[in-house]
Amino acid sequence: MSSRERILGRVRRALADAPSEDTPIERAYLREHGDRSVEETVELLAENLADYRAIVHRCTAADLPATLAGMLAARGSKTVLVPPGLERSWLAEADSEQVPDRVESTPHELDRIDSVVTACAVAVAETGTIVLDGGPDQGRRRITLVPDHHICVVRVPDQVVSSVPQALERLDPARPLTWISGPSATSDIELDRVEGVHGPRTLEVVLVDTQASVEVNS
Repeated sequence: MSSRERILGRVRRALADAPSEDTPIERAYLREHGDRSVEETVELLAENLADYRAIVHRCTAADLPATLAGMLAARGSKTVLVPPGLERSWLAEADSEQVPDRVESTPHELDRIDSVVTACAVAVAETGTIVLDGGPDQGRRRITLVPDHHICVVRVPDQVVSSVPQALERLDPARPLTWISGPSATSDIELDRVEGVHGPRTLEVVLVDTQASVEVNS
């Protein structure tokens, strides 16, 4: 018997009790880590967003127009890019010129826009990640990558989940998904951080408490 035959024989004996390729393998991955309440999940999201250097704001749905107007004014934004399906009331109090997203807009035109405001598809608390899926209130991927300032509105608690597996259950893999964990950043071999290389240099996230608005109006 050759060395090759001896080695293959040992492999076959070791695999004698292994399931066949057609046998499904159950993987007991945790769907979330820890037992948190809704409020604790939202707090974790806010903490992880801030840890990634995103600027986090909180308000009720009724206060959202004033909050967005104040953020744009503080930034000095003269123009704001608006996806076609964004709720009009959100920017009703903003003084910035609202520029609609157009298919024919060039990257140079988008680069001259001061800010962009979008909604999101879902936000992941454990990773501090916001996911866009190109929906009408989020627009095409490039409008959140070219302008230097992105404001993203997250409806709380409806759009907040604990973990990535829970987020994937809500997302359509056929859509153009953009996963955002803080402003665009990279670093060189000496770990010098540079922001804004392949996306907005500043990310501001507004956590809108929709339940609080309902309680006030009821």
